[in-house]
Amino acid sequence: MSFALADHPGLRPLPIPVPEPGLTPEALVQRAVALRPLLREQQAENEARGTYGEDLHRAFRDAGFYRITQPRLFGGYEMPLPHFYRVMMEVSRGDPAVGWCLTLGASHGFVVASHWPERAQRELFGPDGNFIAPHRAQPMGTVTRTAEGWRVNGRWNYCSGIPHATHFIGTALLREGEAAPRAVLVAVPRGGYEIVPDWGGDETLGMRASGSNSVEIRDTLVPAHFVVPFDVLFARPEGLENGTQGTRLHGNPMYLGRLMGPYHASLVAVVTGAAWAAIDEYEAVSERMKTYIDPDVLRADHHDFQRPLGEALAKADAAEAVLMGAAGRYMDLCVRWARDGTPFTVEDNLRLWTMLQQGGKLACEVVESLFHNVGAFATKRGNRLQRYFRDVQMYRTHMSAQHQAFATYAARAHLGRPTGFRGL
Repeated sequence: MSFALADHPGLRPLPIPVPEPGLTPEALVQRAVALRPLLREQQAENEARGTYGEDLHRAFRDAGFYRITQPRLFGGYEMPLPHFYRVMMEVSRGDPAVGWCLTLGASHGFVVASHWPERAQRELFGPDGNFIAPHRAQPMGTVTRTAEGWRVNGRWNYCSGIPHATHFIGTALLREGEAAPRAVLVAVPRGGYEIVPDWGGDETLGMRASGSNSVEIRDTLVPAHFVVPFDVLFARPEGLENGTQGTRLHGNPMYLGRLMGPYHASLVAVVTGAAWAAIDEYEAVSERMKTYIDPDVLRADHHDFQRPLGEALAKADAAEAVLMGAAGRYMDLCVRWARDGTPFTVEDNLRLWTMLQQGGKLACEVVESLFHNVGAFATKRGNRLQRYFRDVQMYRTHMSAQHQAFATYAARAHLGRPTGFRGL
């Protein structure tokens, strides 16, 4: 498989019109809330399918959810990151697994806009700005220079969002001569990779509708400008005197593209949505079921069931505040860099990550506590609280959610020691 180079590489692209020039963040949130009943109605079928269907895909596309942080030059709305996470949280309140699939497919236009050269961005976003791509951050493949182009091979697991993607972004090792291999990001258009049918149904404990299939690539050729260096989630401050490809092209400091905070915020937006979904379900149960102690008293009127709900509300509010606060802090750090050149440090990156981990932990505690308190009936197949419980366990086991390990990395950075995290 080969993807040809574009004609006229020196031409400046004309802006791609956005579908709705006047679209506001408030309208995006309202659209996400309006989809909640449908998302809940389809939970079981999306779990069995392993992702959401074409009807939801069209609804997400028509609502503008895939373009929220995509640059205006290439047909996006170029909204600040906090708006993206709020919309994704609301979608996840309808179905966390679908939210995971959407969020991790829709979040990487921001990454391409930050780090790929103009020529690549023009080709990847295409003539209509239609771009959806997961990124698998582990280097599970190779890129090799050949006379015909850059040859990509590998198999990447957990590629959340791939069923509806237009592209795949994989981390790979670039091998050139006798030099040690180095990590790169390679963008591969649909048709250059195979989606492995290894997700959905009973394949995993939770997040069954997240579309986290494996991707396999065999001898696909891509142009050199589809490959960019990748150094530890772009956490090092060195070399930022002139910004990134994105800050220069789009004039927006958001596209400084430091990824430790934004990547984990995508996960925390989903589990925070799961926390609110669990609260909705627990409250609905409390309004229709009686207590065990007094069968004439609604749970909603008994302190034994009011107390867990009150604690859950407090923790969900806190988790949401952490999510939005971290997203705002990311934007502030980018603006500060643009204003006076203050470095965006390794410690800044790691502390955003660890801050968000605390929000994710609080959100998981909401779901777990309500699941434990509601009664054994919730353990039955198809119960929403059981589904949300399974979903947040997938976050709990995620490498990037291991808050104790990352607390050590952040403390070492704060103390001026080597962090121990991938050579930082």
